[in-house]
Amino acid sequence: MSPYAEQVLICTGQGDWTSKIEEESSGDNLAADIKGLLGRGGIYADPYHNVTVLNSSFPPTGPRTTEIVNRSAYILPSFKYVPFIRHGSFDAVQALVKGYLLPTKLSFAHDHLSPIHRDRLLRKKEYTSMLDGVQDVKDVLVLICGHGTRDQRCGIMGPVLQGEFEKGLEMHNLRVKKDAVGIERPTYEEKRSLEEPKIEEQVGGAARVGLISHMGGHKFAGNVILYLPPGMKTVEGDEHPLGGCGIWYGRVEPKHVDGIVKETIQGGKVIEDLFRGGIRQNGEILRL
Repeated sequence: MSPYAEQVLICTGQGDWTSKIEEESSGDNLAADIKGLLGRGGIYADPYHNVTVLNSSFPPTGPRTTEIVNRSAYILPSFKYVPFIRHGSFDAVQALVKGYLLPTKLSFAHDHLSPIHRDRLLRKKEYTSMLDGVQDVKDVLVLICGHGTRDQRCGIMGPVLQGEFEKGLEMHNLRVKKDAVGIERPTYEEKRSLEEPKIEEQVGGAARVGLISHMGGHKFAGNVILYLPPGMKTVEGDEHPLGGCGIWYGRVEPKHVDGIVKETIQGGKVIEDLFRGGIRQNGEILRL
């Protein structure tokens, strides 16, 4: 696992994408918008603060009409869900980047920069108010690379593992959610303006299993990331040792799924033979 500070998981409702996700829909997509600001040449580019962008098969939160195309995303390991990122709005994308993705403290390598340049690269809390309905993630997230147009190995293994994890989680009494993160029934005016949406409270003891785009290391397929939310309990009811962590596994096969659910998701133990790295909510990188 390459070190990273934040991972943006875009909810597309699709199971596969173009080889380079920023080229999806001829470049008219959220991945391209974020990379345009944070990538090489972007106004917020920072080589010492790595933000990765992935697409996922999770459906976005509505509304989606001919007039409004909404986009949603998870921010991990901050464990935030951003339900409403208006399509075509530079202000919305900038609020996501400035309010949630930039660092709160710069690397010492930036000490030579002017105060104005340094200030531009720092996160600003006031931008968070520009995005409505942001909430904490309370569901376990199981992310499986299924990017078949990028590499056939993941394209074949990904859907197989998705089905196995869904069955395995249900067998161990973890409800698998497949619908979009919901909101209370909005009025017509809320659908039009996306003002002050009220997100339904997420129930603990549930998980979401999704396919994601290229995360690196295709030769290690199946590639799986487990995000275990803060405050999670083990199956015995104790504080979960990996709560608030993202755990990366490689060369996962269907035969491993039951053990991953029992040992890692429910028991809080890392499986050394599969482990490729991890990250805590505060950004600390985990190695064995």
